[in-house]
Amino acid sequence: MEKKELKDTLHLGNSEDSEQKYRRIFECSMDGLLLWDNDHRIIDVNRAGEKMIGIPKERLIGHRVYEPHTILEKRKQEILKHIDQVLEKGQTCSTVIFKDEEGNSRYFDCSSQLDILGGINFTIFKDISEKIEIEEQLRKSATLNVIGELAAGIAHEIRNPMTALKGFIQLLEEIITKEHPMYYQVITSELTRIDSIINEFLILAKPHATRFQENDLNKIMKETVDLLSAQAVLHNVQFVTDIDSKLPLVFCEPNQLKKVFINIIKNAIEVMPLGGNITITTKMLEGKRVQVSIQDEGAGISSEKIKKLGDPFFTTKAGGTGLGLMVSYRIVNDHQGSITIESEEGRGTTFFIRLPLDLNEKKETL
Repeated sequence: MEKKELKDTLHLGNSEDSEQKYRRIFECSMDGLLLWDNDHRIIDVNRAGEKMIGIPKERLIGHRVYEPHTILEKRKQEILKHIDQVLEKGQTCSTVIFKDEEGNSRYFDCSSQLDILGGINFTIFKDISEKIEIEEQLRKSATLNVIGELAAGIAHEIRNPMTALKGFIQLLEEIITKEHPMYYQVITSELTRIDSIINEFLILAKPHATRFQENDLNKIMKETVDLLSAQAVLHNVQFVTDIDSKLPLVFCEPNQLKKVFINIIKNAIEVMPLGGNITITTKMLEGKRVQVSIQDEGAGISSEKIKKLGDPFFTTKAGGTGLGLMVSYRIVNDHQGSITIESEEGRGTTFFIRLPLDLNEKKETL
């Protein structure tokens, strides 16, 4: 064999070996790896990326990088912005939000490089959804702890004069109702409202006299829906339920969870003045967790306002106090669960309440 032929043969062998090595590295990487062309179409994706996206490789290759991961125009524009930055700067890093096939938002840290080989572009991505959720829980938890301490002091300071006022109003009931019955009704109604706000303050401070036991979450939700059905009818609102009948029992305090469901469903009814559907779903999640989702067909909430929901005294309702959602966050936090909110302006809002089947440290306060 001539020297040139031998050299060519050795070069071919090394090339094949290198290709196999790169393929193994590509497929075995723990990060998601994506190859795409200048027409934004996916050329290849590794196993980790396929698993993170949650869609088989066969359905990804040939599609543009924003299909079929998202059905929302806003999400598509976020991905296109990332692509434009890659084409302009040659490389870029950003956090991109996708929608999975169940409609849940997934957050990915993406780092992309332009033209790594003959018109092929390269993206490394990592699913940081759990990290984002934990950070949000920690932020809400820290806020609730501070507000809880403040709420306890305020509630106790207001309750004492309130008790005196209610007592004197009852003594004067006969006189006032004879001369000014409407005034009496307004006074007693407002005192009841103040008392309700005080109770919410006390729950923020710390739920008390609660007993955590195994309970049927579907039963709790059914009782809540029955309780609010009359209000729903008045607002031309229908409940659509998709209940997992095989849902296991959840270690919880039923009355506290019912308060959470009431707060969220009442808000959903109020944001649909012309009526519509409220879709309630329960299902099992991985990691021994259950999820309750409550979806309305209201006007939706901007991303800026979503970040503030649950913050002290922030509300999107005229005349609201913002305490209802704060209380809900406190209760779910005490159940070692989480509340996440997804919304698109003009498309409605969905609340996701996720709860563990069993608490790390079982609670039972008599």
